[in-house]
Amino acid sequence: MGMTDNLLSTGQWLLTFVLFLLVLLQAARTVRWHALFADNALQHSFFGAAVALGFIWQLRAGIYPGLAIHIFGITAATLMLGWGLAVFAGLLALVLTVITGREPVTMFAANGLVTVMIPALVTQGIMLWERHRNFSNFFAYIFFCGFFGAGISVAAAGLVMCLMLWFSGAYEFSELVHDYLRYLPLFMLPEGFVNGVFVTGMMVFHPDRLTTLDQRRYR
Repeated sequence: MGMTDNLLSTGQWLLTFVLFLLVLLQAARTVRWHALFADNALQHSFFGAAVALGFIWQLRAGIYPGLAIHIFGITAATLMLGWGLAVFAGLLALVLTVITGREPVTMFAANGLVTVMIPALVTQGIMLWERHRNFSNFFAYIFFCGFFGAGISVAAAGLVMCLMLWFSGAYEFSELVHDYLRYLPLFMLPEGFVNGVFVTGMMVFHPDRLTTLDQRRYR
């Protein structure tokens, strides 16, 4: 999903930019920067996630301007890095897509909000819910946070993107329903599968790389 030029009004662009900055500031406050600078493994995870996302986002299928299909991968990054650091990794990946010409720089804030920040925040919310439920089986973390979280995050991002395009007048609501929203459940399945499989693999082979995983809770 990515916004292209001239799809948002000036007012929407400014509102999106303000929301982008607010979330970015909050993300920066949550990141333990000293831990990132001191931990080589965390640095490798951070830059590896940014490069992997930047590569994945090059592979997309365009439907209409502003409506594109691709794997987000933000859920896996969020569970591995924490939501704040995942936002910065996603934005770094988005910079790569701008450099390669896949996304316009003028829509960086809108794309960052929809493609990176909303999925990261939704994943964080689901992860906090899973912690609050205090499940004792580690499959709960894999299923709810990995598979389910990824599907819900891409659905939330898709809905927000469609609302933005509808309010801007770029598309009629009926067009969005016919050409995109009715296919949204189909987009959720591969997103959940890819992220869930990645999280499962990390949990089995490198659980220490999942900074959001509290292994003491599971037995």
